[in-house]
Amino acid sequence: QVQLVESGGGLVQAGGSLRLSCAASGRTFSGYDMGWFRQAPGKEREFVAAIAWNGNTYYLDSVKGRFTISRDIAKNTVYLQMNSLKSEDTAVYYCAAKTSTSTYYSRIYSYNYWGQGTQVTISS
Repeated sequence: QVQLVESGGGLVQAGGSLRLSCAASGRTFSGYDMGWFRQAPGKEREFVAAIAWNGNTYYLDSVKGRFTISRDIAKNTVYLQMNSLKSEDTAVYYCAAKTSTSTYYSRIYSYNYWGQGTQVTISS
């Protein structure tokens, strides 16, 4: 199986930056699609960003231009660089791996493995 461990969450001021990391182990993920999702209290988990095996990236409209997803295959790690953070970005952020052939990158059901989540809190 694939084990995913997120890190890098914390408290940051609005307008600041934060980089989340997701370290994978158990299997290589060079051929996997990877995604980031987030969940705020009382809300459903929502898609944030994904990077496909071919390098194509996908983003939630509200984070386009602010967030960047990337991966380091050699380190088996995927990143989410978050800039110009806003209070509405506050949530628990989850890393996920898609081993299926689904092309629905924004759908939760497309992903097979999930990390435990890391809290991101934006203060004013």
